[in-house]
Amino acid sequence: MTRRLAQVAKKVGVSEATVSRVLNGKPGVSETTRQSVLTALDVLGYERPTQLRGERARLVGLVLPELQNPIFPLLAEVIGGALAQQGLTPVLCTQTKGGVSEADYVDLLLQQHVSGVVFAGGLFAQADAPHDHYRQLAERSIPVVLINAPVEDLDFPCVSCDDAVAVEQAWRHLSLLGHERIGLVLGPRDHMPSRRKLAAARAAAEAAGAALPDERVERSMFSLEGGQAATSRLLERGVTGIICASDPLALGAIRAARRRGLAVPEQVSVVGFDDSAFMNCTEPPLSTVRQPIEAMGRAAVDLLCTQIQGGEVPPGELLFEPELVVRGSTAQAPRD
Repeated sequence: MTRRLAQVAKKVGVSEATVSRVLNGKPGVSETTRQSVLTALDVLGYERPTQLRGERARLVGLVLPELQNPIFPLLAEVIGGALAQQGLTPVLCTQTKGGVSEADYVDLLLQQHVSGVVFAGGLFAQADAPHDHYRQLAERSIPVVLINAPVEDLDFPCVSCDDAVAVEQAWRHLSLLGHERIGLVLGPRDHMPSRRKLAAARAAAEAAGAALPDERVERSMFSLEGGQAATSRLLERGVTGIICASDPLALGAIRAARRRGLAVPEQVSVVGFDDSAFMNCTEPPLSTVRQPIEAMGRAAVDLLCTQIQGGEVPPGELLFEPELVVRGSTAQAPRD
């Protein structure tokens, strides 16, 4: 007990006597200090006293699918900073292959009495994945915000980049450069943002008086290696312009072209998605569609805090406009 008091007191920057007053429900402590002590208990992994367990902590779960894609650390930084400004502490939950599942993380967060949860790119974005843990949060009235895809049948607020506009921008860019054989490298079939991108690509092709044949659409896991394998198949079919569903996929596409002895962008043009860190430092610098991560992250925190404070949030999905960033990985289509 003495060790616990000392650790919590050091974490908060108050005396052990103050911590003891909070834990025993004694008066004479400001609400700000009281909440700080309770948050420190949660962060350090100590159980709250029985009489305080019914209260939600000033903790917010931030559940990410990975940290290898630079866009997710950036998103965590933006959301974490915005939460801190609201007096909330983020608890980062990152999935790993063969590690803790998203459902397990939800159980852990519920045990910590979190005030809310932000999910970015999780299982909710996969139509065929299990969604029971989201329903568990809804049943307990835990505030939740999703980033980049809504969950059907659940009324969680959602903040998304407009996938249709992103593909329209990339497709128009390649078309104006003279590319007629444009291919796509997308995520798995049940990945909702990829489904949206595919629908937008088919619409763009149709508007140009053409069609997007199935042979020009490849699917992959979101990794550099996946992008390389998918692009190799597209290049065998004569594709000269490639639109990818993430920047790592696009870097894999460039590697695939080079392994086949093709120059980027002189013979193959590649467009990514996200504009994650260092994409202007690659060789060639990557043309990509930028997600407005700063605005999206802050909007997600605003929606979450409104729910935590008992307010109403607007129904439906907030769509944010992406921006095409043209760099050195795209050029005029090669002449046959």
